[in-house]
Amino acid sequence: MKSPVRKQLLAISVLAVLLGGLVLSGCGSEGEEASPPPDYSKLSDAPAPLAALYKQGNQLLPGGLDAYDERIAGLRGYPVVVNVWASWCGPCRVEFPYFQRLSAKLGRKVAFLGVNSEDNDDAAKTFLSDHQIPYPSYTDHDAEIANDLGGRGYPRTAFYDSSGKLTELHSGQFPDQKSLEDAIEKYAIRGESD
Repeated sequence: MKSPVRKQLLAISVLAVLLGGLVLSGCGSEGEEASPPPDYSKLSDAPAPLAALYKQGNQLLPGGLDAYDERIAGLRGYPVVVNVWASWCGPCRVEFPYFQRLSAKLGRKVAFLGVNSEDNDDAAKTFLSDHQIPYPSYTDHDAEIANDLGGRGYPRTAFYDSSGKLTELHSGQFPDQKSLEDAIEKYAIRGESD
């Protein structure tokens, strides 16, 4: 019969292995397959404010909260969806293809932006080279933009109506693309809030 101490050590070891597996599964892996970007060519004839946004596609922009607020103000007249992400965030990586596909589908009437928060620029650029998006992301090393939006953890998604009002902040990963598309319709396009 095993001693109580050995049983506890065995239980702790098993728990540590399981926990380690969960942590690693959320971090992505070196061998992670890049998601092929959809056809973004339809966005080239978007209305001028959106076309200007998409000319900066896949770039990391400096400027912090002031530049972010200025961009949101400059997009008045269009609903805006903001994805707050980090390259090290497993759930962010899972939902990134949803933003790729939906920005290609809806980007002529909805503005998309990213905020790369608490991340290393080199890691973010490497991630973006494998997961291209048609819109820019603001660098947010100190989480100033993320903190201003509110919520906790990553990813977060902010929805603005066409008047520039923040109507909803969703914390956490969307379970599927349809859920994100429904939220865009409700909070950004129709401008509803809960």
